[in-house]
Amino acid sequence: MPETARTAIVTGASRGIGAAIARRLAADGIQVVVNYATRPEAAERVVDEIRRAGGRAYPVLADVSDPVAVAVLFDQTELEFGAIDILVNNAGVIQPGLVPLADTEVALYDRMFAINTRGTFNTLKMAASRLRNGGRIVNLSSSVVGMGLPGYAVYAASKAAVETMSTIFARELRGRCISVNCVAPGPTATNLFLDGKPPELVERLTKQAPLERLGNPEDIANLVAFLVGPEGAWVNGQTLRVNGGII
Repeated sequence: MPETARTAIVTGASRGIGAAIARRLAADGIQVVVNYATRPEAAERVVDEIRRAGGRAYPVLADVSDPVAVAVLFDQTELEFGAIDILVNNAGVIQPGLVPLADTEVALYDRMFAINTRGTFNTLKMAASRLRNGGRIVNLSSSVVGMGLPGYAVYAASKAAVETMSTIFARELRGRCISVNCVAPGPTATNLFLDGKPPELVERLTKQAPLERLGNPEDIANLVAFLVGPEGAWVNGQTLRVNGGII
């Protein structure tokens, strides 16, 4: 690993899309902090996979909805790897199936916004002073924001806020050469997405895109790797949908 290797924090990286992003960035020579809030054994597995492949990774427990925990996450990253160059905000939760707005409990609303929105806000706020000049930020949104699917009002709203913050934050960081972009996946075959969905719904979602398949975590990781790599240097303040053409 060269001394000039960059360092990335990937939130929610113990499984699914986050784990795929962590593995891909490590394969590209980036030192990766694998953040997790639960399932420490899963985070350790991701770290072990990266290390066995010759990369550098370190697990850090932190609930991104808690600003104190986020400060500790950045502190531990700097202690382990030095300066921070990349932040990937992947940590998030989705609704347990279709939940019409009228039937949405306040507790579910609070959970969606605490993790999806406030969690991103907390890490962006910290990154403003802790990311090195020339850094990259990628926030995970969802193609549901553009699809307007009934039953996803609160989830889509929590992600729409992320997209708005990203666009404005990119402009607020003028002079730092730090890009801020959003990646908005469509239906992606992860345990988080598939959990609680009946087979007929999964089949319908599979057929919606012209490419007639669900995405896989590597599809998303490839786009994130582009945005944080040299080829993505001129992309800033954008939301990129990666969904097989579903919208």
